[in-house]
Amino acid sequence: MSALDDYPYRRVLGTRWADNDIYGHVNNVQYYALFDTLINAYLIKEGGLDIHGGPVIGICAESHCHYHASLAFPDDVIGALRVGKLGRSSVTYELALATADDAPLAATGSFTHVFVDSATRRPTPIEGRMRDALERLIPA
Repeated sequence: MSALDDYPYRRVLGTRWADNDIYGHVNNVQYYALFDTLINAYLIKEGGLDIHGGPVIGICAESHCHYHASLAFPDDVIGALRVGKLGRSSVTYELALATADDAPLAATGSFTHVFVDSATRRPTPIEGRMRDALERLIPA
């Protein structure tokens, strides 16, 4: 059984030459960039998030990362995503990064979005296509 089996959504994310730091591995801040890329790619593709002109956006309220192993360019990274908690206007994602389906996890983390009106920045309910997409990420 793969460490990624409990995550309903996976996407291959590449590393870049500039991601490596002086120590020869992907710098810690880039793990957060991979998490953010994974989440937003899913929200745009599956949830219909319009990042340029939509009435609702997701604002990061909290994020965490636990580092288990180093990544380094030119690794391809598998990003895995699931929903740990879905509320009225917020969602907490659980994430994992690994270099292959059967590889040990390089990182695990969480990321909480609060969905807000893009003009007023006031919390707004998660509805319709977005809620459906997020519900699909809740493990059975």
